[in-house]
Amino acid sequence: MTGAAVLLLDAAGPESVALARAAAERGHPVHAATTAADGQPPVPELAGQVVTDFARPDRAVEEITAYARRRSVGAVLTANEYLTELAALVCAGLGLPGNDPALAHAARDKMAMVNVLTAAGVRVPYTRLVHDDTGLHDALADPAVGFPCVIKPVRGAGSAGVTVVTSPAEAAAAADTARMARGQYSGESAAGILVQAYAAGDEYSVESVTQDAVTTHLAVTRKAVTCGARRVETGHSLPVRLLPATEAAVRREVDAAIRAVGIRHGASHTEVIITPDGRCTVIEIAARLGAGHIGLLVQHALGIDVSAALLDVALGRPAAINPTAHGHATVRFITSPHAGRLTSLIGFPKRGPGVPFVRWRAAIGSSVNAAGVNADRLGCFVVTGPDAAEVEQQADTLARQIRVQIDPPAPGGPDQLNSASRSAIAP
Repeated sequence: MTGAAVLLLDAAGPESVALARAAAERGHPVHAATTAADGQPPVPELAGQVVTDFARPDRAVEEITAYARRRSVGAVLTANEYLTELAALVCAGLGLPGNDPALAHAARDKMAMVNVLTAAGVRVPYTRLVHDDTGLHDALADPAVGFPCVIKPVRGAGSAGVTVVTSPAEAAAAADTARMARGQYSGESAAGILVQAYAAGDEYSVESVTQDAVTTHLAVTRKAVTCGARRVETGHSLPVRLLPATEAAVRREVDAAIRAVGIRHGASHTEVIITPDGRCTVIEIAARLGAGHIGLLVQHALGIDVSAALLDVALGRPAAINPTAHGHATVRFITSPHAGRLTSLIGFPKRGPGVPFVRWRAAIGSSVNAAGVNADRLGCFVVTGPDAAEVEQQADTLARQIRVQIDPPAPGGPDQLNSASRSAIAP
């Protein structure tokens, strides 16, 4: 018997593929809302699609809801950071389980996010919204900002346009980088940029699923991040065991953040900084599953099929989100030390026991960028096993065996891609 139709907002990328396969395997026809500007082929499981313009949300909501009604759609989901607000509006229009449409913008607009989190008592970095050079000067002179500080776009993703600034001399270039960052869709640009106090500590994320406003935290993920002005995630490991008092503090902050941005049905990915004394600061929250293969890590380490769980949440059915395994999983990303042309790759791992997933994205001979945003990552591999220390050791060993040769760009050759303009959340 065929189940209710499922509609994905954007049907490209590994997380969308996983959602589509979970639905198709359970007998649900899979449809998608796409845009001609996506530039990526949709997943092969599609029974149909509606092409709309995500940069015009009012029109997109109208066209998507009309299509969904004609196809008797019973669930709407997205794994795309830029479409979570649209998903909330579509779900509200169709009367399907979704997030609060009046608050959903706060999981996308980072100034609105700071405001609603602060009002909810969540610890967040002090943040100023800046519209011009005078505002930038005033923000940098604010003792509550200080140095280092972070300059970033209001509605960015995937580290696009984010710079850690250590002195006033670096601020103008960082502000230009933030202004140049554009969302996946042309309508995503927002007026102004953010100047934010730097939160020192170790970086983690919390992966959660909320159903009927009740939240279950699946795992805490430790992040490895590059140093310097541009910060790119180079690894995720889960689950992380925190000290009980620290874990309780993290849960309090994350629970409050989830409520504050109106997440009622679906996944959330909350990035936090934890200081050595156990204080937790929420940096950002997204109303989606964490990218960078975090769902795959959860499945291998904890036995939770996150895609199937999110499908059930969207359909209004009880979701299976209790661990059935107690292992460990890590993903390591490979980046280029500088811009140039990739001429050789040696020692990249192969899929096998304990290494369930490998992916290399850059073709030999292609131009590559130094790591400036997550989309600059060249490839990745996943290591899993029952013991956290052994998994991490094996991943380190495999990473040390990889050798990439990057030749400098040829004089007069084509310029490298502008990292600030490529804002996808890359796997």
